[in-house]
Amino acid sequence: MESILQGICPCVCAVVCKTPQISAPSSDNLRLKFGLERLKKRELTISETIFCASQRPRQNPSIRKEKPIPQNVDFPPILPKKKKKPFPIPFKKIQKAAREDKKLAQMGIEKPLEPPKNGLLVPDLIPLAYEVLDAWKVLIKGVAQLLHTIPVYGCSECSEVHVALEGHQIKDCLGPTSRDRHSLHSWVRGSIDDILVPIESYHLYDPFGRRIKHETRFEYDRIPAVVELCIQAGVDIPEYPSRRRMKPIRMIGKKVIDRGGFLEEPKPWRLGNPSSPVDFDTYRANERFPPPLSEDIPRIAQETMDAYDFVRSGVMKLMKKYTVKACGYCSEVHVGPWGHNAKFCGAFKHQWRDGKHGWQDAIVDEVFPPNCVWHVRDPRGPPLRSALKRFYGKAPAVVEVCMQAGAQVPDRYKPMMRLDIIVPESDEAKLVA
Repeated sequence: MESILQGICPCVCAVVCKTPQISAPSSDNLRLKFGLERLKKRELTISETIFCASQRPRQNPSIRKEKPIPQNVDFPPILPKKKKKPFPIPFKKIQKAAREDKKLAQMGIEKPLEPPKNGLLVPDLIPLAYEVLDAWKVLIKGVAQLLHTIPVYGCSECSEVHVALEGHQIKDCLGPTSRDRHSLHSWVRGSIDDILVPIESYHLYDPFGRRIKHETRFEYDRIPAVVELCIQAGVDIPEYPSRRRMKPIRMIGKKVIDRGGFLEEPKPWRLGNPSSPVDFDTYRANERFPPPLSEDIPRIAQETMDAYDFVRSGVMKLMKKYTVKACGYCSEVHVGPWGHNAKFCGAFKHQWRDGKHGWQDAIVDEVFPPNCVWHVRDPRGPPLRSALKRFYGKAPAVVEVCMQAGAQVPDRYKPMMRLDIIVPESDEAKLVA
């Protein structure tokens, strides 16, 4: 009997040996006898009858447990301006990859490249790029229409934005004249650029061609970084052509040994008529789109909310394949394998770098910033106050505008909005622990 059980599970044999012999037919003996009879018939399996106490039941790896949504989360941290941004990839991994590339270059071995790192397109991401561009257009149109009915204010001294009938009274202004105003904001009427922060990038006909120099920076047009990312991912726009390679580029280390030659880049079309508006730019969007009808506002708000989520998720997927660089000191973004050489970085210690940008891998918040604002539960109620600052929540500016227009807020934004916290009165706030 021991030899049979040892072949199945050693711990079961230890349990059986220590069990005293009982003459009366107890329930344990009956179960053991029933198990031995099935063993003789070779019908017993470990998962059916005998379980080892030291082994846990196996779970189906295809079933993933959904993580519960937290009740409250902290606000996005405000990075200090007198310090370089943290690397999104650990610096040790960057050094390790550089050592491997250098080792291959010293041996004269070409660097193995896959699309799109070798200049070719990824066919599976071309439909996604078109969908992201279409959602970007819907987002601009929806925000421009909603701003005719939803009031937005921006501080004239800092980058603070507020969505309500009047500006808040929270004393957190960091502008140059904030001391004279006791850190209160100087509110003016906002625009679409206060909701969708304009992050522009140079449009490159050939991302693997000549790098932009400081003297030639005005020969290239600047467009939204989201649009440039979609163009390099396969979207064809007649006004902004892009080179499509049929043969991959070859590199040894950091040196390109075969790029298929240099082609003459077409001149930017907007230099001839800079006032021509396009549907994927926020320039004069409030004038291009008229105010919506009152019964269409909830529908437009929901479409804008869905477009915002799709653009954000689509940009994240495209950035996993296509390289996007961001300056570690300022908000400059460059879509391409290498950053440009234009010297207009005026951030921390730019004199040491001669105005050059400190390029590193970008994250989605640098290409498509959320621009979080204070969440207002009652837009027609009293303005927010500094005494109750810790009881208020925040939300992306687009989400706040769409929510006040009648759209349903996705669950992932609710923890930061702190909807479950009851805002006390001013005299009750002192009694809260």
